[in-house]
Amino acid sequence: MNAESFVRDICSLSFEHTFNPYSDRCEIYDYFDAPQRRKKVLIKILKAASKIEIDAIWIGRDLGYRGGRRTGLALTDDVHLSNHTQRWGVEIDKLTKGVAIPERTAAVIWNMLSQISNPIFLWNVFPLHPFEAGVPFSNRAHNARERDAGEELLASLIQLLKPKKIIAIGNDAEICANRIATASTSVIKVRHPSYGGQTDFIRQITGLYEFQKKSLI
Repeated sequence: MNAESFVRDICSLSFEHTFNPYSDRCEIYDYFDAPQRRKKVLIKILKAASKIEIDAIWIGRDLGYRGGRRTGLALTDDVHLSNHTQRWGVEIDKLTKGVAIPERTAAVIWNMLSQISNPIFLWNVFPLHPFEAGVPFSNRAHNARERDAGEELLASLIQLLKPKKIIAIGNDAEICANRIATASTSVIKVRHPSYGGQTDFIRQITGLYEFQKKSLI
């Protein structure tokens, strides 16, 4: 497994009521070549990550319509897209039309990451954007079939990057990580920052990485 084959496997995923940002184009917001550019950026980031010792993979649940659907990067919205790519030495221009759309979860995640220099890779249990039938700009939890496909890819990602640990953000991520983590990779669960979990998430990440938290903007 290498970066190209990994991304090729993701591009081949197709499920009902999902958006694959590496092969699908949003006719409303995406520039014409956005899927191809998202794919190329992910390959470059994977290649960069595979060449160094990865401290951790932070795992969320799914891509959201305000975040990863647009950027193709887990736990990352338009506002923090360049922050994400620059950490891996990758340049990127705007992928979507109009103003940058913020996502609350991404803002909390990147407030923490801005204070951490450790090499951290961001991913999700299900690497596509699942939405409610007929409402493409909505979020839903992935189903069992989608989870199985995501877990297979996550297992390949762990094999490729060999992280020291997995930070599972929320219950779904923890369940998935514990099923597929290798014996040499520890799994640490933290609270998801949404639905009232922001304070706990900040406290737990602050404790894990031993720094003083900054005020959220």
